[in-house]
Amino acid sequence: MGNAPENALVVLGPTASGKTALGVCLARAVNGEILSADSRQVYVGLDLCSGKDLHEYREGGAPVPYHLIDIAPIGTEFSVFHYQQAFYRCFEEVLARGRMPVIVGGTGLYLDAALRGYRMVEAPENPGLRRELAAMSMESLADRLRALKPALHNTTDLADRARLIRAIEIAEYAKDHAPPPAPAVRPLIFGAAWPRPQLRRRIADRLRARLDTGMIEEVGRLHAAGCAWERLEELGLECRFIAAYLQGRIRNRNDLFQKLCAAIAQFARRQETWFRRMERQGMQIHWIPQAHPDAALDMLRRRAAGGIL
Repeated sequence: MGNAPENALVVLGPTASGKTALGVCLARAVNGEILSADSRQVYVGLDLCSGKDLHEYREGGAPVPYHLIDIAPIGTEFSVFHYQQAFYRCFEEVLARGRMPVIVGGTGLYLDAALRGYRMVEAPENPGLRRELAAMSMESLADRLRALKPALHNTTDLADRARLIRAIEIAEYAKDHAPPPAPAVRPLIFGAAWPRPQLRRRIADRLRARLDTGMIEEVGRLHAAGCAWERLEELGLECRFIAAYLQGRIRNRNDLFQKLCAAIAQFARRQETWFRRMERQGMQIHWIPQAHPDAALDMLRRRAAGGIL
């Protein structure tokens, strides 16, 4: 990053860690606008299930502008490539308005796409290449992708044949079609940190509240509006488990709560693993105990006084 001052704040953390409230507080302090980094909040109509909590952008002071939420129809595929395109456009627009981008979210791939500076290309299908790859084993396909992309970010591509073939297709195309350089994102990164037992309680309390305020009904409405069960099951744990409940594969609401709560807690641990990997790769994360805004604001004040923000 050199000696250039930061031009973005980041608030990351596991699910239910209070990221949005902390991000809104920091955005107000730095004349900022929120850029969401959540892979499900992009979808219109997926509100309670994705935890949009839009009221938090309006409470406690002047409304804070937010972006990259409700930007895709729920029936369409919105990939990390689409996110990166939208993110860089919003990032540059916010800077052009003289405001500070505040990136808030917990989707590791989206955070990497925003912060690591690698660019992706929109590759067309290559029928000839697909015919060649069709005869190869999964192991051979994985070796080919690793040869093309030694620093592979999305290892989930290795587990699914169709995704693996598509990833190779994109990587082959990218060799001769370099994307334009990414805008320089120089982030000051905050992380919302909770002891695991407290985070589990927050997950349980939030899940109970969302079930009580209509999350099951939200999934039912989406299905009634034409969203297939198979598509709903792709849209995260809440949709997956509620879809199973509505189809009778989970017996009762208490069983739904217990199973879903345990799955979300496991997901939070995977998020924490991703953030530790980010640190090992050289990203400094300033962990804020219990997402308390005073600690983050104090750091901002000290950095501003030193002329480095």
